[in-house]
Amino acid sequence: MIKGYIFDYGGTLDTGGHHWGKVIWHAYERCGVPVAEADFRDAYVHAERTLGKNPIVQPTFTFLQTLQAKIGIEIDHLAASGKIEAELAQRYADAVVTDLYKRTQEETERSRKVLSVLHDRCPMVLVSNFYGNIAVVLKEFGLDGLFSQIVESAVVGVRKPDPRIFTLGVEALGLKPEEVIVVGDSIDKDIVPAHQAGCYTVWFRGEGWTNDPVDETIADHVITDLKQLLDIL
Repeated sequence: MIKGYIFDYGGTLDTGGHHWGKVIWHAYERCGVPVAEADFRDAYVHAERTLGKNPIVQPTFTFLQTLQAKIGIEIDHLAASGKIEAELAQRYADAVVTDLYKRTQEETERSRKVLSVLHDRCPMVLVSNFYGNIAVVLKEFGLDGLFSQIVESAVVGVRKPDPRIFTLGVEALGLKPEEVIVVGDSIDKDIVPAHQAGCYTVWFRGEGWTNDPVDETIADHVITDLKQLLDIL
């Protein structure tokens, strides 16, 4: 019997199950940033690696500040490599950040409504690969107070896809693994390691980073809208 939930954050609660790389790329398209997708992907990977290796995002950073840092690194990389005009770089960065932040506000509000219902049913824990500022981000979007505990990779020193991070989440709930539903957007980083940790898994399927085929049978359940969780317990 399911008695608790573990949620991923990035790509699950803030994008509707879609990979952040694709979400950002679509913002580039909407804002008319004149780059090929292959060049954007190179800039995206560069920014992710830069943020992962350097303490750029501080524990006090809001999501808006985090997004500004991420997009700034991408746009600077594109300008430095001659893919966009340097004098237009800041204009593009500001447009993309504004677009993405508004959409993230809308998506997290949809998530908040579902989480509020689930919160009244079962305890919930957040397990996320993040920069050390997830608590600030949750408060920014009105998601604070919904999770009994937060297990953040930058704090606990364990990152997905290591199944130990989900074991920490199960321990935070005070339950057995088989009593816990793990909800995440990534088969490799959420579903597979959560299954290895002994949990029931729900894959939130959205647009992935690649079009490579995915074995959906790895997950115990597949959803395309967070509201569908209300029928799973």
